[in-house]
Amino acid sequence: MVLKEIISVDNYEDILYMEQDRIQAIDFIKGIDIVFMVLFNYSITLDYFNLIRIPSNYLYRYLLPISIASIFIFISGVLAYVSYEKQKEKISRKYFIRGMKLLFYSLIITLFTYVFVPRNTIFFGILHFFAVSSFLIPIFIKYNKLNLIAGLLLILSGVYLQNQTFGFSYLLWLGFIPEDFSTFDYFPLIPWLGVILLGVYYGRYIVEKTETIKFTGGFSTIFKFLGKHSFTVYLIHQPLLIMFLIAFGFKLF
Repeated sequence: MVLKEIISVDNYEDILYMEQDRIQAIDFIKGIDIVFMVLFNYSITLDYFNLIRIPSNYLYRYLLPISIASIFIFISGVLAYVSYEKQKEKISRKYFIRGMKLLFYSLIITLFTYVFVPRNTIFFGILHFFAVSSFLIPIFIKYNKLNLIAGLLLILSGVYLQNQTFGFSYLLWLGFIPEDFSTFDYFPLIPWLGVILLGVYYGRYIVEKTETIKFTGGFSTIFKFLGKHSFTVYLIHQPLLIMFLIAFGFKLF
């Protein structure tokens, strides 16, 4: 039953798609991106438990995850545009339901990390971000040029805020980083809402360029499947790794 509910949240952005309307190129890119995301997250987890050692350089620890997440979030904005164009009158309700479901699962992640890895508790990770952005997207999506301006301003503000720390934590979700803050996953609204709004703004152009591209056979089928079910993959990939390690006798906690 839980897995069924998770899958119902999956691909929230294109929840209004009919199967024949899916954009294969977008599913394909999402599939490749989610593979990189899983591999990177696994490396961080294994490093945390001292099972492997990964490089501490800027490229691997910062630029790689930022690039992976940016692609994923930008595509979510593109698909939000697609959903809006298909059935404008339903998008607010659909995104509200989707937001509530994602909020529930994000709170489970917070509780799990608080219990098992309290020093790096996830208070506002990528799932929390998608939950909150679900309530905001229907407000912004109607104003095309505003999405470009707001998106750029949010990203520029995020560049500034990421180098600052503050003596309070109640605006953590917004992008104001508290002193001595440590977490496994952090995606505040500033700048990441800006990335999703840019996806909304460029949605029409990207759809026009990609909707006729088709992929058949080979690895493309696997990547399209993973892209179609990217949120399910994201939600279960870490629990699967933990269960695998425990099953093979690794003492993690």
